[in-house]
Amino acid sequence: MESLELPQMDPRVLKATSVKADDPATQSPEPSALKITAASSNPKMFTLPWEKPLGTWPEDLLVNLPRGISRHVVRFVHVGDEVYAMKEITRNVAEREYELLRRLQKLELPTVQPIAVVTGRHNEEGEPLEAILVTKHLKFSLPYRALFARNLRPDTAERLIDALAVLMVRLHLAGFYWGDVSLSNVLFLRDADAFSAFLVDAETGDLQINLTEGQREYDVDLARTNIIGELMDLASGALLPSNTDEIEIGNRLVERYHSLWSALTDTDKFSPDEMWKIEKRVNKLNDLGFDVDELEMKTAEDGKRVLVRPRVVDAGYANRKLLRLTGLDVQENQARRLLNDLDAYRTSTWRDGEDLEIVATDWMREVFEPTVRMIPREYRSQIEPAQFFHEVLDHRWFLAEKAGHDVSMAEAVKSYVENVLPQYKLDQKDLDVLNAEADSGVIDDEYTYNDTDDDGYNPDDDPDAAVWSH
Repeated sequence: MESLELPQMDPRVLKATSVKADDPATQSPEPSALKITAASSNPKMFTLPWEKPLGTWPEDLLVNLPRGISRHVVRFVHVGDEVYAMKEITRNVAEREYELLRRLQKLELPTVQPIAVVTGRHNEEGEPLEAILVTKHLKFSLPYRALFARNLRPDTAERLIDALAVLMVRLHLAGFYWGDVSLSNVLFLRDADAFSAFLVDAETGDLQINLTEGQREYDVDLARTNIIGELMDLASGALLPSNTDEIEIGNRLVERYHSLWSALTDTDKFSPDEMWKIEKRVNKLNDLGFDVDELEMKTAEDGKRVLVRPRVVDAGYANRKLLRLTGLDVQENQARRLLNDLDAYRTSTWRDGEDLEIVATDWMREVFEPTVRMIPREYRSQIEPAQFFHEVLDHRWFLAEKAGHDVSMAEAVKSYVENVLPQYKLDQKDLDVLNAEADSGVIDDEYTYNDTDDDGYNPDDDPDAAVWSH
């Protein structure tokens, strides 16, 4: 295989908010009054106690969710019907990260959703307070330390690494240089038997047209180093199986990254009578969870072979298919499992020749919806319906194998709810320990203002932002 450079992205996408980071004219002074810059308005934002340091906000506003280790004070806060993650940080960094996250969201990359950046904060004595970056809490997600605080499979670390490798490849394909890759800067969602990873911290990142090999390899090497250290820290707290090889898992990240990058970007050489291999290449990418929207094909210099390379590749192949058929928007591996069950339902009801969209409507009404309605109310904020359905299918198979005969879905759900689902609840004592550890990592507890910054983001120049001041 011959490796070629990726095509350049349309620069207009990267300038989505009309912010030019290297233009000194975009710099603005610290606002003298409270200023909330947001992509959409939520009047309840003004009811929050912005005049108090985030670490002293009243308990009745806070949501007790597991937090990851951070250099900054982070809290989850009720704002109306929403739960927002708030990070207290210097103004320049907050505005820069807000802008980066918005640009990544426009590119439909897996990141937390930026809500607002709050500047011009002052305490009751009129002294300045740090800015706050507001993002939407990613429902059902957990930081890696919270996952290891539960009884998980021995291969959990490997599955997290695989998810991180996919995230890194997707970000690098989009031209995002991370600069601080670690498990701590990621949130994880269960995705059938795997995990999906989402970028949660973009402080050190930079979005470019495309990345050099050196930039990509720096991210990969840093990820390996940080992961090994984080896993060793878990091992010292007896949160990893005793036979875990932290260095081997760190090396796995490197191998998985390079393997996936190669599959998505390498150029294949075919002779004119081997064009069937193009379909094989596309099918392989589909199996990896990627859609190929465009192929680049050209004749080699010898005129006897054809060079083929994916040009436009999007993640979410199964997700999009399931969304089109059922309206369910789930993680990629969850989508595969649900599509497999839909196919099994189609076959078992002798409807192979019928329109799949009609069959999918009946499957939703007769199978999926009755099953997920049985999720107990107290667990509905802790497990996604698609993940619940997937795990019930697995549990049903184990019950049938043990009993030696088929088991109904209703019986499987009842057994799963009684015997498996309680593991999803994090013990309050464990949660308190996790959050105490998260707070112990805070080093940015001094107020620093008027720092020089080469980013130059100015919300006043952002045509998509709503700015409220008083």
